[in-house]
Amino acid sequence: MSEVNGDVQPEEHALPPNLEDGPTQEAEDELAPEAEQVAFDINDFPGGARSAIEAVLMVIDEPVEEAVLASALELPLDDVTAILEGLSAEYADSDRGFMLRRLGGRWRIYTKPAYAPVVEKFLMGGQQARLTQASLETLAVIAYRQPISRARVGAVRGVNVDGVVRTLVSRGLIQEVVVDGEPGAAALYGTTDLFLQRMGLDSLDELPALAPYLPSADIIDELASEGHA
Repeated sequence: MSEVNGDVQPEEHALPPNLEDGPTQEAEDELAPEAEQVAFDINDFPGGARSAIEAVLMVIDEPVEEAVLASALELPLDDVTAILEGLSAEYADSDRGFMLRRLGGRWRIYTKPAYAPVVEKFLMGGQQARLTQASLETLAVIAYRQPISRARVGAVRGVNVDGVVRTLVSRGLIQEVVVDGEPGAAALYGTTDLFLQRMGLDSLDELPALAPYLPSADIIDELASEGHA
């Protein structure tokens, strides 16, 4: 403190050179947490790339593309594809309760269908949450005639399907699809990737040949215009 005209004034102290103009880059680097970079050599693992891919497959929540695995593990895409196909064949031929499948262009580990009763009993306490016949019929129409509006689906089934469509949307089996057209046009629906996974399909091209037994698009439009929805 210094005394001026009887008043006590605070003394001014010069800031250290490194703080006068704010923190230096070195200081900022010391304060900022460093992002940890996970580095590894894939060959250090006992099973190499094969075991590393298995480890990733065990923790993913959604099916993963081959390219994503190859990029994350820094492996050639062809090597990753070969490993996945090899694992899939090995699991299929073994007595394990799971399998590795490529559905919708992505890979994931699934339980084998033969163990469905065991899995359902464990997860749902014996209660089976299956789709109703109405839901299955509506889903089939959408799958084979997508993109399609609710009115047209109702025209095929002869009943109002609003509630069923809401159920299928809530379960993630269908979704609204964007199609170029006039503003305010009726919402159109199509199936989702989850639908492909649940059906065990890699693409819609693998759907069974049921389409010929459904009304053509022209007939569906005619039914819808008559108000059968």
